[in-house]
Amino acid sequence: MALHCTPQIAIDEAEIEESFVRASGPGGQNVNKLSTAVQLRFDVRRSRSLPDAVAVRLMRLAGRRLTGEGVLIITAQRFRTQERNRADARERLAALVAEAAVPPTPRRATRPTLASKKRRLDEKSHRSGVKRLRGGPGDDG
Repeated sequence: MALHCTPQIAIDEAEIEESFVRASGPGGQNVNKLSTAVQLRFDVRRSRSLPDAVAVRLMRLAGRRLTGEGVLIITAQRFRTQERNRADARERLAALVAEAAVPPTPRRATRPTLASKKRRLDEKSHRSGVKRLRGGPGDDG
């Protein structure tokens, strides 16, 4: 069984580790008794399911959710049941991997147009004229 992120990328179930913890915040009587929040751990660095380029982009996208060892931690506690939180955490992991799978479009260098250069120079001369007029007669600076 695998978690499908894109048509080309599927994460093996063995690479995903889930633990259930108590959710924070309001929840009535069950909040102190049931462990409904899910903490999903996925080792990005050691994953055989991800191509290297995707893994690098995923580590950059993960931000603070990534530990020093390269483990991605997703905590899901939006819902009141373990099953829905588990599905939510897996969906968020799949969405993050799908976003990392899209390579960035390379930037093409362009030159400023002649009109934009003229507008910039006109604005500069207008600005300098405004500043020149600010000094009153006999102004010693």
